[in-house]
Amino acid sequence: MLVKICGITRMADAEVAVRAGAEALGFVLWPESPRFIDASRARTIVSSLPPFVTPVGVFVNQPIEVVRKIAGLVGLGAIQLHGDESPSYASEVARPIVKALSLEAAAADGEVDRWPERVVLLLDAHDPARRGGTGRTIDWSVAARVAARRRTILAGGLTPENVAEAIARVKPFGIDVSSGVESSPGVKDRALIEALFEAVHAISHDPARS
Repeated sequence: MLVKICGITRMADAEVAVRAGAEALGFVLWPESPRFIDASRARTIVSSLPPFVTPVGVFVNQPIEVVRKIAGLVGLGAIQLHGDESPSYASEVARPIVKALSLEAAAADGEVDRWPERVVLLLDAHDPARRGGTGRTIDWSVAARVAARRRTILAGGLTPENVAEAIARVKPFGIDVSSGVESSPGVKDRALIEALFEAVHAISHDPARS
């Protein structure tokens, strides 16, 4: 189970997440987000990450030239598109792609099939202003139908309290958690991060729920 902790803005939070077992860290490089981190600070954190922890840059409707420049500067391992980007836009990105879709969009006829298999889909609550990190859960039964068809990352209101049930019901390729392990936007809570991973590890060792 891949676990991505998103909205990292502080070195200390990155270190806690990595020690707990995060395989990916998300850096929101969209200036309108309350979890925005500038490229210089993100680069400093990314340069300290151990091997096999993937730094993921989150972008929202930004020019492809900007995405490429920031990705190179920061040293991103993957790009997460969290806006209204098209498959043709994604094809111009030479890094692994995660494409965020609202559950409503993913449920629409043909929408999932528009995206090539190399793109990992991320299902999140719809919010045209904040574009994620809302703390709202989505319909896990619908998400499960998408996850059964292709690699899918589940997001949207995941917490230490509900993550085990979410994983058991959706069976996603991975999970993406931001507000569920925060004390405030962009400030992670060590105890919540550790509790989240305890819950994930527990379900991985419980055949009845995995």
